[in-house]
Amino acid sequence: MGRSHHDEIERKYDVDVAMVFPNLAEMDGVDSVAQPRTFQLEAEYFDTPGLDLARSGVTLRRRTGGDDAGWHLKLPAGPDTRTELREPLGPTREVPLIFRARVHTIARGRPLEPVATVRTDRREYPLLDAQGSVLALVSDDNVQARRLAGTEDEMVWREWEVELARGPRDLLDAVHGRLLDAGASPASASSKLARVLGEPPAARSAPGSTSGDPGASIQQLLSAQLARHLARLLEQDAGVRAEQAEAVHRVRIAARRLRSTLTTFRPLLDTSVTDPVRDELRWLGESFAGARDAQVLREHLRTVLASEPAELVVGPVSARLDDELRAEYEAGRETAKQALDSERFVRLLDAIEELIASPPLQRDGHRAARKTMPDLLARDVKRLRRAVRVIEAAQDSTDRDSAFHEARKKAKRLRYAAESATSVLGKKTRTLAADTKLLQETLGIHQDTVVARQRLREYGMRAHLSGENTFTIGRLHALEQARAERTEAEFVALWDKFIAKHAKRWDR
Repeated sequence: MGRSHHDEIERKYDVDVAMVFPNLAEMDGVDSVAQPRTFQLEAEYFDTPGLDLARSGVTLRRRTGGDDAGWHLKLPAGPDTRTELREPLGPTREVPLIFRARVHTIARGRPLEPVATVRTDRREYPLLDAQGSVLALVSDDNVQARRLAGTEDEMVWREWEVELARGPRDLLDAVHGRLLDAGASPASASSKLARVLGEPPAARSAPGSTSGDPGASIQQLLSAQLARHLARLLEQDAGVRAEQAEAVHRVRIAARRLRSTLTTFRPLLDTSVTDPVRDELRWLGESFAGARDAQVLREHLRTVLASEPAELVVGPVSARLDDELRAEYEAGRETAKQALDSERFVRLLDAIEELIASPPLQRDGHRAARKTMPDLLARDVKRLRRAVRVIEAAQDSTDRDSAFHEARKKAKRLRYAAESATSVLGKKTRTLAADTKLLQETLGIHQDTVVARQRLREYGMRAHLSGENTFTIGRLHALEQARAERTEAEFVALWDKFIAKHAKRWDR
């Protein structure tokens, strides 16, 4: 079996040894059941000594027998669904390097070693449509398994499994009903491995949500926010490794939200512990900046060029911009992936988990968050107001652009803080968050124009030195300048409304 990647949609069922396998040919949507095939499958499962992969819902195995012999890595992807990656068996029993990289942030340098063996005698029934295409595979498995650590006896059981192939998802429900009628019950374990190892607790004990709990303490709120954004960061780390384009942006968002949370709560924290973590989160965000900036600018300039009259697009401008930004994106993506593969990132994850487990609050830790958060929000409002005054006092365009960028960062921090406080403060912070988001998005467009103008000037100079006509690049620069001026006017109007609506409430 060669390298492959697909989503596996399946359900498992517990059955008694003597239970009779049902006739599935009479279900709606199924034309016939092909002759069953039999396999003997041998699987060796790998994990860290602390079962970190299992805690994260990830399965890594080396399997022989059947049509899919090889290394399998299964990643959670939604209800009844896991993404399965496959690699050839290879000459050794070493976990493939590509799989080691995919679980890097879960294993974090801990060894991957065999933890269980599972032998399955499988009888597989293909469900076919009228054209003979396989809709689903229903398997009758007799399983023998052993956990390798300790002295556990061999486990023996029988189970049924249905895996969707080309059939519609509602076929799962139809087969589900038929199997239950035959006496089966939904599996008590999520997988064969989970049955052998036992269902491990989730990866690191994360605090529960504070949503709807106005009595949550400031410590509970802080831990819950950090845990939520760390989970998002780890989810998007997997997305970057799976080449999902939007994951680059989402990693930056998760890192920014973590850093913003530590900044908002900073007056209450032991900063000798948290400031180094904030610095590392800044490093992580900067590692992704090149890829994200190129991604945004490439999409924007493509749209602008497509809307320009043909007679105003002179020379190979589209190809040049696309080539320049594609190269910048690829270089930035490589920098981002190197950051994720680094020990520095692993240490950062460990540090964040320590903060979640034991937030270094110097005061007010057990005080109700609804009593403390208003002061923290007021502090962030004041920071934003000071940043806007710097815009108003700017003497030249360079200072003005820099001041707009700083205001954007302050607005983003306030928005995130207000969103985190909504669970304990309710409607007034929900409104504050929504209005601050409008400010932030407007300031974000302005910053996009700053980056675009800088890049367009560089590209124009290179095009000129190559003897190309730079008329269109100059025109694009002018369009970005006009967009910046419109955005500045929009921000002034939004800011006036914001102050009128929120200044008194948060003036402390």
